[in-house]
Amino acid sequence: MVNTRGKIKKAQNMRKICFSNASTEDSNYQSTRSGALIGSDDDLLLKILLWLPVTSILRFKSVSKHWQWLLSHRRFTLLYDNLPKYPGLFVRNIYIPFDAANQSTPPFRSLDFYFDPCGIKIIQSCNGLLLCCSDRGNERARKYYVFNPTTKQFSIIPSVPGGKKVRRTIRFMGLAFHQTDCVHYKLVCIRGVEPMGELCQIQIYSSEVGKWKISSESFSANCSFRCGVYWNGAIHWAPSCHNPLYFKIAGEQLQTLALPPNMASFGGFHRGATPMYFGESRGHMHLVDTANGENHLHLIVYEMMSDYSGWFVKFQVELDDLPGAFPEMINSYLHPSSPYYYQFNVIDVVRGENEEDTFMVVRIPGKLIRYNVHDKSFKQIFNLTTYFSFPESHSNVHRYTETLTSF
Repeated sequence: MVNTRGKIKKAQNMRKICFSNASTEDSNYQSTRSGALIGSDDDLLLKILLWLPVTSILRFKSVSKHWQWLLSHRRFTLLYDNLPKYPGLFVRNIYIPFDAANQSTPPFRSLDFYFDPCGIKIIQSCNGLLLCCSDRGNERARKYYVFNPTTKQFSIIPSVPGGKKVRRTIRFMGLAFHQTDCVHYKLVCIRGVEPMGELCQIQIYSSEVGKWKISSESFSANCSFRCGVYWNGAIHWAPSCHNPLYFKIAGEQLQTLALPPNMASFGGFHRGATPMYFGESRGHMHLVDTANGENHLHLIVYEMMSDYSGWFVKFQVELDDLPGAFPEMINSYLHPSSPYYYQFNVIDVVRGENEEDTFMVVRIPGKLIRYNVHDKSFKQIFNLTTYFSFPESHSNVHRYTETLTSF
């Protein structure tokens, strides 16, 4: 007797397999077709890639020559760099993320991108690029580097012309870079024309041409050049005298930077002192100092007008809740009226995409605190006792943000 039932079952199984294969092939075809459509539409592809972390962006550059071109194109890098990001700080060479709850991978473990027998240290950060130099040795033998910690690219800066005799007179070296108004980074060097005199000369290095040039602007200066900040097409120096300066790079013009009204009325800063904080964030230049009065926990955050017509009060900050939460910031050996009774300083002011997201980074003995200037909330983001003693020089603190800029 013929087993028809078995044949029928076998035929049904074969039919299922055929339908299953057809369905899989159709699904694969649809996926391939969708992938091909996305891959052929650069606008759609860019919108998708903008959602990816920077590590994926760098890895995807090796997919094809077209992707390498697309992800390196200024259109994409500018879009990516303008996305809201709050990565963190370098305190010396230790990376500290702003968001302690979402620890991100440090952009580097050590500054070993180039072998320098004297070691390498950071001296300035500017919109994602780091200006570094030899950590030890005198100015005559010091080397300077520009390093992008995101892409791991770096450049060795040629020595300032004139030999060791000129290089030992360098008083300041600063970096100017911005994704829109200074696409090719520049270095501004100030050197003393006379060993003990006040006459200074400015030299400018352009990465576009790879050469130094002497600016026609020579000047006499009786103030220090510390905390150089690039903003609005110019290098600004933290006010340390009655007539602080800034240097407009495009026109090579040296200008006087106005002081906030209450500081100007007291004759500015004396004996090389500088404000509690001086820096830039999201296109805004800030200066922080204590408010007039006996309460040294009350601070004023000033902002400079873009036309340099003056400073205005942007935020008034009261840190009265911090000593209760962190009693180690109280110096009990001093009287409460002493300006040094509370041990703290402001090391960064970070503007948020929205005003209510703006925060300060406050350093107290052994800790870094993130303090929201609007709702007065705060939280510890790092314990410094493992790495550093207090106080720590502000010149050793540098903001880090990602940039895909190539040079």
